[in-house]
Amino acid sequence: MAQTRRVNRFQALSLGLTLAGLSLTAVATAADYNFAVEPTYTPERAREVYEPLITYLNNATGQNFNLVVARNYAFYWNDLRNRKDLHFVFDEAHFTDFRIQRYGYEPLAKSSIPSSYSLLTQDDVGEGNVQAFVARSLVTMPAPNLGFALLLEYFPNPMQQPDLRSLASSWNDTVESVFAGEADAALVPTWLRDQYPNLIPIITTREFPGSAISASADVPAEVKASVKEALLKLHDDPNLFEVLNELGTPQFVEATAAEYKGSEQMLKNFYGYNKR
Repeated sequence: MAQTRRVNRFQALSLGLTLAGLSLTAVATAADYNFAVEPTYTPERAREVYEPLITYLNNATGQNFNLVVARNYAFYWNDLRNRKDLHFVFDEAHFTDFRIQRYGYEPLAKSSIPSSYSLLTQDDVGEGNVQAFVARSLVTMPAPNLGFALLLEYFPNPMQQPDLRSLASSWNDTVESVFAGEADAALVPTWLRDQYPNLIPIITTREFPGSAISASADVPAEVKASVKEALLKLHDDPNLFEVLNELGTPQFVEATAAEYKGSEQMLKNFYGYNKR
């Protein structure tokens, strides 16, 4: 009887050690990765929008992702050039290419919808008549956002530009400022245009590849592969429909560095951009 109890205790101890070993192995294989996103929302709202995506990636890959939200575009642009601990990033084509060319990032997946911007107004000034807004108030997100950079292409003469306001904290804020009479027009992502059928589109800019999720060169290849796989099937999870809707895309598709090449030139007129 005593021998049987000793055997049972030994078996229980062995099982406990085995389970503990498995637990320690699971902990050892999980790593922490920072995941940065463009500041197109306030930090508080960004966490509401992106936390479901972060939770999904944690569960799908077994890694730990920490959402990094910059206070505004000035901080984001500074972090992009100086922070070395941004393992994964989700940003527009010009930032994506800058990271690829300067820091060796690898694009994993992109929005299936190309990026372009539309100028919306309540005034019927005629399609394409962008010059009607010279000296009038126009709002968009701050530099060096891609929309801001594209807008400057329409107004290369600094003496013939709109009263450009870029204090909005989200794309919806830019549109609301038009409704409130605080601005004559708003430049917003084209995917957002259809949500405001009572506003008149004046122009739509040229297109760029969709916003991409990229990984730094410091991330192990197997982790990149698992994140890419999770992103490409994210649209299959009905719980994440709202996340994709907020990002203006039905799904993520594969991305390559080649399709973004040259996009970084949109940053050349902004402080902090230096030729290599």
